[in-house]
Order: sequence, then structure tokens, then C-alpha cells
Amino acid sequence: ENARVFAQMVSRACSCLPNDEKLFICTGGGPGIMEAANRGAQEAGAPSVALNIALPHEQHPNPYVTPDLSFKFHYFALRKMHFMMRARALVAFPGGFGTLDELFETLTLIQCKKAKPVPVVLFGSEYWKRVLNLSVLVEEGVISPEDLDLFQFIDDVDEAWHFIQGFYKP
Repeated sequence: ENARVFAQMVSRACSCLPNDEKLFICTGGGPGIMEAANRGAQEAGAPSVALNIALPHEQHPNPYVTPDLSFKFHYFALRKMHFMMRARALVAFPGGFGTLDELFETLTLIQCKKAKPVPVVLFGSEYWKRVLNLSVLVEEGVISPEDLDLFQFIDDVDEAWHFIQGFYKP
């Protein structure tokens, strides 16, 4: 429900912006939270993008993706490259290995200055703080303390949207 409401909020807020300032919802196009986000955009009257991946168990784009904006990739690396070339923010809702892969790829590229900085939201702090204990990486000396500032734990859709907006305010 939070992913659907967040996508609605972003889509509505961006509907009257100039094209170069609009943000669009982009997911992997699958079921669950991805479907909820695409549904939220559709309910707000906005298009949404799917960067789907060919998997051994066939995954089809969910019914809320804008058909002309549904793309299927064979390789995860190319899919992530296309995502990072266009991403203006990453909001990671609770997920599994694929979500972790995309999250860590994004954080690594930002940390190493191989991608432009974008706001990174880990939505659902109770989940993420159980799954990730990144302070251990600081304690072990494998990341810098300031690397923990590359992302924000957030539990509220309004707060997530304000965080992203604040990132881009001069």
C-alpha cells in the first residue's frame, strides 16, 4: 500500500512540472511491490516504466505498466546500467536478492563517483535495519563513516517524497 501511495504522490506532484523536471515511476515490472508502484502511477494518470528481466520462470510485466514503456532485458548488468543512466532517485522497499543487488550497485556507483548522486531511500526502517547492519562495515574499516550518509531510512511516504524533493532544492 505504501508503494502505491508513494507512486501516486510522486506522479501527481510531477504532473504539472516541465518535462525536464518530472520524475516517473520505474520498477522491474513484476508483481508485488513493483506492481503496487506501477498501479499507483496509473491511478494518478501518469505513465510508468518497467525494466523487466528474462528469468527461468517467465516473468511478465504487471498490468499497470505503460505498454510502450515496458522493456525486457536478458542481462542484469544492462538492465541496471539503463536504470542508473536515468534514475533521479532510488526508493527501495523491502525485497530480496534482486533488490539488494540493485541497492548495492547504486550505492557503489555513487560512492565511487561513477554515477551521479541520487537520493536513496530505504523504505521500512524496521525491515532494512534487520537486514542491513552497515555500521559493521565502518567498524571494520571497509567503508567510510560518511558512506552511511548515501542513504536514508524512512517509514512515511510523505517524508520519503520530501527527502527526494529536498535533495534537488538548491
